[in-house]
Amino acid sequence: MVAEDPLFYDALFRQKRKGGKWRVVPAPVLPGPVADTHAHLQMLQDPALELARAGAHGVSFVETIVDPADDGFATFEALPGWLMEAARVLKVMEDEDDGEAGIVAHPAVPAVRIAAGVHPHNAKDWTPALAADLREHLRDRRVSAVGEIGLDYHYDLSPRDVQKDIFRAQVRLAKEAGLPVALHMREAHDDGFAILSEEGFPAAGTLLHCFNLDAAELARWVEAGCYIAFGGPVTFKRADEVREAAALVPADRLLTETDSPYMTPEPLRGTDCGPAHTIYTAEKLCEVRGAQTPEARAELLAQLYENAQRLLNRPATPWQNERA
Repeated sequence: MVAEDPLFYDALFRQKRKGGKWRVVPAPVLPGPVADTHAHLQMLQDPALELARAGAHGVSFVETIVDPADDGFATFEALPGWLMEAARVLKVMEDEDDGEAGIVAHPAVPAVRIAAGVHPHNAKDWTPALAADLREHLRDRRVSAVGEIGLDYHYDLSPRDVQKDIFRAQVRLAKEAGLPVALHMREAHDDGFAILSEEGFPAAGTLLHCFNLDAAELARWVEAGCYIAFGGPVTFKRADEVREAAALVPADRLLTETDSPYMTPEPLRGTDCGPAHTIYTAEKLCEVRGAQTPEARAELLAQLYENAQRLLNRPATPWQNERA
């Protein structure tokens, strides 16, 4: 996260240059809506501004991540205000646009749903009280997934045995709630896959977030019926193996994401990422999968958006409706 970057209250994308200068970068023009299936809105300098910018570029759906061990549940309270302010800012952007920003026709603020769960980094902070609080917030009908949950053996910020236990606990909670899971797996795919195989992959679905490995690792997750999400890494210059994997995911299991404010795609690396940046990843996926004609691009993007809606923008579960 590049906290010192200035905020620009328009819909333009800018690349950081030497001497504190900024260069406007043309925005891809896509033939339909796209979805950011993994964003950390509460980490952005101005969530409302970023939602407005996303809407300006046709990002029509955002799944925001809440980790109660790290962030608390402030996003639940703040989200209505962010959406109201985003609508105001988007109207200003539209009124002041001179055509350079590439604002889509009839822009609208994205629909936002919530994924809530304890990240493996914070598994050590799990307590019965935190578990109860998480369970209660999963009843909120805006919640459409449990995540991001999983294992991270790269940083080992929580002991591995603790990570495994808390991962199991949250998979079981997701299955009870009838919700899909959004997975964070880093250098731990073997153990993560083994735990899911033992517990049973949730019937509501499994999303493997930020896939950045090769086709060999991809195969078993696809065979298990998982959705595979690609963000900024698929655009990185030295990520040929990620692009090779992206070309092999069945079209009905492929998703776009950002992980904003991280993983900013090319050509904007070195700046904070926002949900609007999903359009660069979506454009790259069209290229990777050979969807170069207008018809092929429109068909692929429509499929990707439908995938996100089917997995993450579904009606409240019966378990959630029990509270009513």
